[in-house]
Amino acid sequence: MRYYVIAGEASGDLHASNLIKGLRHHDSAAEVRGWGGDLMRAAGCDIVRHYKDTAIMGFLTVLKNLDKIKANIDECRRDILAWRPDVVILVDYGGFNLRVAKFIKEAAIPVYYYISPKIWAWNTGRVKKIKRLVDRMFVIFPFEVDFYARYGYPVYYAGNPLVDAIHDRDHKNESFEEFTRVNGLSGKPIIALVAGSRAQELKHVLPKMLLMMPHFPDHEFVIAGAPSMMDADYAPYIQGKNVRIVYGQTYRLVKQARAALVTSGTATLETAILGTPQVVCYSGEGGALSYFLFKTFVKVKYISLVNLIAGREVVPELLMQKLNERNILRELSAILPDGENRERMLSGYREVNGRLGEPGASERFAEMMIKELTNFRF
Repeated sequence: MRYYVIAGEASGDLHASNLIKGLRHHDSAAEVRGWGGDLMRAAGCDIVRHYKDTAIMGFLTVLKNLDKIKANIDECRRDILAWRPDVVILVDYGGFNLRVAKFIKEAAIPVYYYISPKIWAWNTGRVKKIKRLVDRMFVIFPFEVDFYARYGYPVYYAGNPLVDAIHDRDHKNESFEEFTRVNGLSGKPIIALVAGSRAQELKHVLPKMLLMMPHFPDHEFVIAGAPSMMDADYAPYIQGKNVRIVYGQTYRLVKQARAALVTSGTATLETAILGTPQVVCYSGEGGALSYFLFKTFVKVKYISLVNLIAGREVVPELLMQKLNERNILRELSAILPDGENRERMLSGYREVNGRLGEPGASERFAEMMIKELTNFRF
């Protein structure tokens, strides 16, 4: 069958790539086309547009780029209608994908959604749109099953694909000495800076993270270079600073780090699964205005997946104005070895990991999708 897959950022590219592997395992003649990244391409997907050319985040940034978003949706529509897939699989990236779902539904092509938009965090009214436009929703967090059930919308759950990605990662038994030698690092204890995969995240979060360097001279600060970024993207922020960038090795870096500063998003849960203490960081354009909009629309108590799954604060969240030098220093100091919060956080990680289930979710989701799609066709 023909599968059209749309992912709009690095995490979506990762999960979509593992899903594609599962689809091709159960459907050896599968043809896959879509929007995504290098991992999807490596899994056998014909990539139409790379996510690095389409990713837009933040309330104000979206407003400034409405014309670009519309042009991307128009291009996506033309390509899907020309290729006529058996199904379109939307992966996270709700702002874009829910717009795409509308014209797919009108074209009588089955719409599957893999990794629900975070409508439980804000704008819960979009449940009505999802019920109307999405034929099958496949969710990756247990609490999402209960959330959708409250609206009378049954969804499919088979575990969390992050567990697969981390369980199957390369170099999982690598030593600290080997990692530092291969990457030409100093051998000092590492503090990882996971600053995201978008230009806006680098602009607003990375400079705040780098403020920690003078406070921890006995540690080496290493940036997890995003696949969609190049040295030129980081250059304005690290000029004159003794900080290293390691590309394409985020899991290896985070695993070997004593602690990490992590931009809010999927990376917070990845860091927890890997067992590295973290401070969650989030900021954006607009300062007080963005913070007001954030507090107005966000409907959950926490923004990190770690805390949402636990139902309590396991990791500290420094948002907008709270993301400052004093607060980062306090929270980072508390999770380094001998820090007062380190063991409590690691205990919380064990609780969260227990709720995520065993590896194999991507394969199970792929099998579910093919079974449901067979019902659609016949």
